[in-house]
Order: sequence, then structure tokens, then C-alpha cells
Amino acid sequence: MIAYIQQNTKLPKDSITNTVHLLNQDCTIPFISRYRKEATGNLDEVQIGDIVKFKALFEALDKRKTTILKALEEQDVLTSELNAKVNACIDSTTLEDLYLPYKKSKKTKAETARKNGLEPLAKIIMSQNANDIASIALKFVKKDIETPEEALEGARHIIAEWINERIDIRNNLRHQFERYAKISTKVVKTKKEDENAQKFRDYFEWEEALSRIPSHRLLAILRAENEGFIRVKIEIDNERALNHIEHRILKSQNACTEQIELAISDAYKRLLFPSLSKEALQKAKDKADDAAILIFAKNLKQLLLGSPLGEKRVLAIDPGIRTGCKVVCLDEKGDLKHNETIYPHPPKNDQNGAIKKISFLTEAHQIEAIAIGNGTASRETEALIRRIRFKKDVQVFVVSEAGASIYSASKIARDEFPNYDVTVRGSVSIGRRLQDPLAELVKIDAKSIGVGQYQHDVDQTKLKKELDVVVENCVNSVGVNINTASHSLLSYVSGIGPKLAENIVNYRSKNGSFTTRNDIKKVPRLGDKAFEQGAGFLRIKEGRNPLDDSAVHPESYAIVKKMAKDEGVALSELIGNKTILQKINLNNYCTDTIGLLTLKDIIKELEKPGLDIREQAKVFTFNQTLKTINDLREGQLLPGIVNNITAFGCFVDIGIKESGLIHVSNLSDGFVKDVNEHVHLHEQIVVKVLDVDIPRKRIQLKLHKL
Repeated sequence: MIAYIQQNTKLPKDSITNTVHLLNQDCTIPFISRYRKEATGNLDEVQIGDIVKFKALFEALDKRKTTILKALEEQDVLTSELNAKVNACIDSTTLEDLYLPYKKSKKTKAETARKNGLEPLAKIIMSQNANDIASIALKFVKKDIETPEEALEGARHIIAEWINERIDIRNNLRHQFERYAKISTKVVKTKKEDENAQKFRDYFEWEEALSRIPSHRLLAILRAENEGFIRVKIEIDNERALNHIEHRILKSQNACTEQIELAISDAYKRLLFPSLSKEALQKAKDKADDAAILIFAKNLKQLLLGSPLGEKRVLAIDPGIRTGCKVVCLDEKGDLKHNETIYPHPPKNDQNGAIKKISFLTEAHQIEAIAIGNGTASRETEALIRRIRFKKDVQVFVVSEAGASIYSASKIARDEFPNYDVTVRGSVSIGRRLQDPLAELVKIDAKSIGVGQYQHDVDQTKLKKELDVVVENCVNSVGVNINTASHSLLSYVSGIGPKLAENIVNYRSKNGSFTTRNDIKKVPRLGDKAFEQGAGFLRIKEGRNPLDDSAVHPESYAIVKKMAKDEGVALSELIGNKTILQKINLNNYCTDTIGLLTLKDIIKELEKPGLDIREQAKVFTFNQTLKTINDLREGQLLPGIVNNITAFGCFVDIGIKESGLIHVSNLSDGFVKDVNEHVHLHEQIVVKVLDVDIPRKRIQLKLHKL
């Protein structure tokens, strides 16, 4: 396993060995990367994640080997040579090729031919020594074989199967598919004018090298095929492929040659090409999935680590036209204090009433910020709010509503607000997103947030696994206030999970706030292992021990106390005192388990205990003169917010219904390898309008400046 992981990750052997040992002890990625740096050689969570991935792949391969060896043993075909080959396999493709001749498959043409006693004839043909093959075939004519030609045809089916099972031939064809395969598409004529087909019209007739097709294009093509608008074909040079096979099989020129050539052609068309073209397309799809999932994961991380406003009193508005704007008031903790509906837009147009109501609520609840959802009527509502003269400074933010409707109809929302309808819950979610995006967004299924491309077309198991890791890493990198965190947020804390999160919330409701980290051990079923894995990521604000509001793990408290004692100061005086902390000789505090890497982390944390790694939320204003796509003109410079990142560019909210696209070619004057290196999700930028296609509602933009 260690050799396999090292071959795929190129990480040091000792680091892999120690990490695997920790993983086998049920340690989590966040815990290992943060608190076991000496053991891993300072691997980060991405590198540890790679070890986890290849460990799982190796274990799955090992399990499959066991299944195959057992099946071969039961068939009594397991030789010592075959056993050695199976055990030496380091990839699933080679393993399945080895097993292919012994696979119990459906009734095949070759199997029927064998039952009719034609395998000896197939062996005679493959020996390539016989000259009068027709006379030999005559000897095999019997009850089920009426003519020599039928006998030869059956023999060819057996030979075709042998050719199909040859690993060298399969690998040679794989190489040809890998290097030379083309993917082409044709529109289904009866669907050409279908309104839903128009978004795929670029692919009504398309051809491209399979090895070079970008992930987003392949996923779009496959979606169009699944929806029945186009037909997809994979092609290679058939003549070259057949020549390669003939070169490997044909050893002489005689009466057997023609039969073998026919068998080769049959093997290629009926068995090899369908199987390996499907495999090549699946490999390309897997690669496209990985690329799309990687983009989604990067976007999700940026979104979850978005700037929080913090513990401020917020008035949140979910804008609407006919149904009105749902308004809620939240306290510093995000608890709902008031809700009602205003109707400033058509058909009621009660702007004066809305302004009076917002002014009254802002003063009555001492509101410090207003959050406006970015959906329908967002711009009109923002314009209304900016007309209000508040008695004190109130910041106004436009907040992404992506996934809010999913949350408001979910069980989590119903449990939180059983007496309120979905519109109130949606408004609460908008307000809480401003206060703390991470704490609110973890309540929504990550793929419903809509910050990726083709998330419904990729492997859903792989997507969920990757996104769960991203959420877990984000939650643990920020840390969680155990006395205010929701069940959803707590469930992502290292070592906790959904059941223990529920126990923590129930214990907190019954017994009140936790005052020390040691109190956490009183939670039912939260044992020593869960405490070890989670304690460093759970924060206790204003508790008895100031270290409980830091990322210093309880296992290191004794070292910090010794530092304070050696410096002749109280623990509270040491924390935050850079002058003292920077002169401490860390070599004096190294132990068998805690080295300089961990000690440097401790000092860094003590300098700024409880500091949020995220930037503070910034106020942003769109161009107030823009209302619709018709107001756009080429050359305009506009403020915008990046609201999605893809492999081919990024989409920007410029304050109207349609988002504009900055294609990769317009992100920089130079070559753009990774869009994320140039812009980040929810980043505030200035864009230049390049082109406006009103009929297709498409806006082309160029990045002007960050």
C-alpha cells in the first residue's frame, strides 16, 4: 500500500507511513494536518487527502483481487503463474483484462461453438500450419453443424474471443484510442428545431480529438446526447487498428490466413471496438468529472470562507414583486425577532409605507446592517433602501440567494422554524448568510448552491465525497463556537459527526452553555477519541480558560502553562503578548511527540487567539443606472461581483437579471491556466462590456481591474 501511494503522490515514504497509521486509528484529515505535523512531515490537508484517496483505491483493488482469486480457485483454473500476475496488478484495467478469459458471461457465440466441439478446429487454424482447411472443417460437420462453412464460422467465433482476451492487443488499441480517438456528434433531425435543443446547437455537428476536449464541452455533449438531441460517436483509424492486430497474430500465408483475417475483423468490430471505445469515452468522462468537481470544490471553498459581517443585528429582505418583500429582523446571534411583508413594487406600489416600516424596524431593533437577496426585484429593493435616511450608519449588502429556497423547504429549516412558512425561513437564511456564510451554507446540500458547472452530470458519489471534504476542512479551519453552533455546523467538526452533534445540542439545551473544553466530555457517547479529534476545533468564548477560545489543543495546555511560568507571567498575560511570545526559545519545549512545527503553530495562535481567518464583509454598490440588459453599451466600465467560476471563464453579477461572462481569453493579456488564479468567487471587480447579444441574453465582458 505504501509503495502504491508513494508512486501516485510522490510524497516521502515516512510521511505516508505515519499518515496511514494515523488514518487507521480513525484520525481525521483536519486533525492530522493541524495537530500531527511532526508525524506527517508537515503535510497539508490536500496532501493528506491524496493519501486517503489512494489508500481507498488500493484497498478497493485489493478487495477485487481477493474476489477474483476466489472465483478462479472455484473454477479450478488458478495456476501459480496466474496467481502471481493477479497479485502483482497495480491497476484495475490490467486486473480485469487478466480475469476476462475466466469471466462467467452470458451465452456467447464462442461458447456455443465450443459446445459444438469446434475448439480443436480453432486451434488447428491458429496453428497456421494447415493448407486444406476446408477438408479439415468437413470432419467437424455433425448434427448441429450442417456445413464446413458453419464449422469454420464457429471456429472463427472462438478465435475472435481469444483475440479479444489478449492483453497486448487490448493495450495497443487502448493506446490508439488514447492518442488518436476523435469524438464526433450529429444532430437528431427530428429534434433540430426543438426549443430545448437550441442551447446545444454548437454541437449539432462537431468533431474534436477526445484527448483534447475540455471538460465542460464533453459534459455538455454528453448531456445533449442523454436528452436525445444529438448522437455521439467515437472513432479511430480502423485500418491501422486492424493492421496492428494482424501484425501480432498472422505468422504465415496459407489457407488458415483468410479465416484468421475474418476472425480478426469480427473480433475488432463485434468485441474490441465496442468495449474499448466505451472504455475510452468513460475515461474521458471520468477526467472531465474530476476537472468539474475540482472547480466546484475550489468555488465552494471560496464561498464557504466568504467574508462574514460578524455578530451584528441584521434586517434581511427577500425581494418580491406581486407577493411583496418578506422582511425579518435578526439579533446578533441570528435569532428571529420579527417578520412582516412590505409591498413597495407593483401592483401595490406602497413605497412610502415600505420606507416608514423599514425605518421603524431599523430603529426599534437597533439594526446595524441590511441584507437584500439578489433575486427578483433585488435592484428595485436596493434602490428603495438607499433612499432611506437612517438616524445612524446602516450598511447595505446584496446577498446571494443561491440555495436559499432549498434550505427554506428542508427538514433543518422546518425544525428551526416550525411555526413559520418558507418565505420567512428564506429571509432568515439571507440575513444569516451575511452574518456568517459558513454557518448558514453548511445547512444546504453543497451541490444545490450552484457554484459549479454540470454538477448534475458528474459522478454524484465522487462529487459528494469531495464536497464533504471541502466543507469539513473549511469548518475546521475557521473553528466552531460550541455554545452557538447549529447541529449542521457541529456535524462537520473533526471527530463529531451528525449523532454526536445532536447529543451536543441536546446537552446544551438541557444544561446550558459549556464553560470549559473539559465539559465537552460530559456529552453522552462523546469519548476520548472524539474529544481528541474535535476539541481543538471547538471554541468556548469567555470561558474559564482563555486557551479554550483558541486553536491550541488541550493536549498542549501544559506546555503553554510552562511557558507562562518560565516567563514569570500569568497565562492571561502571555496570550496576545507578542513581545514575550517572540523571545521564547521553543527548543526548550520540544518533547517526543511535540516538535518545532507544532510549537510554532502554538505561538502563532497565542499571538492572535480566536482571530477569524476570514476577511470582513465589504459594502458593494452596483451601477444604479442599469435596470435591464437593454441599458448595456459596449465599452462601459461596471462594478461587478464574481458569482460563478468555470473552466472556460467566470460569470459576473453586474446588477441585472443576466450575469455576464468573462471568457478565459478576456481575463488576462497572457495565457490563463487556472481561472481561480485570476479571480475568486464573490470578489468585487470592475469589468468592461465587450458585446451584448440581447436576443440570446448573452453578455461578453473583459476584466478591467480587481
